[in-house]
Amino acid sequence: MNKTLEGTTHEFACITSDSFIKRLGWGFLGGLAGTLVMDLVLMGALLALGQPAWMCFSIVGDTVSRFFALFGAQIAGGIPTGVVTHYVVGPLFGILFGTGVMSFAALRECTLKKTMLAAFIYVELLSQPILATTPLLLKMKAPATLQWFGGSFVMHLILSIVLGVIVGYGLRPVPHVSQRRA
Repeated sequence: MNKTLEGTTHEFACITSDSFIKRLGWGFLGGLAGTLVMDLVLMGALLALGQPAWMCFSIVGDTVSRFFALFGAQIAGGIPTGVVTHYVVGPLFGILFGTGVMSFAALRECTLKKTMLAAFIYVELLSQPILATTPLLLKMKAPATLQWFGGSFVMHLILSIVLGVIVGYGLRPVPHVSQRRA
């Protein structure tokens, strides 16, 4: 307790949010923003390397098309399918992080740095099975596969940092001030 000049005392405590809707909202926002930042950096890097900015979306779209073809469904590949896939999967990753991973009280009460670390581990582990489908379905050679996984690791690192910061900031404990008369 702290005594103020007015003679009142203040007690500080942290209140953590257990609201599912709040975790869902911050997770969605973190996943969407993380995907957007990741894609902007990726498109800039591809342009700097002399590649088409939309190349990754084309690869993702072709992977999705080949995946659905395994089940007899015909879906057009290419850039539009890749963009839709990115902006469905990215926010979904965020929602699952906010509602699932951050539902553990121990994580909600940790520092921003620990939340970012949790987001990094979560994104990298969850994305690996998805990323592994691309070299398999598109029959990539070893150098292209290494480049795919290396680039994907860096891009998902960016996604996880943005996701961790936004969700960590949004779900941070809020100081609660109560006044008691002395």
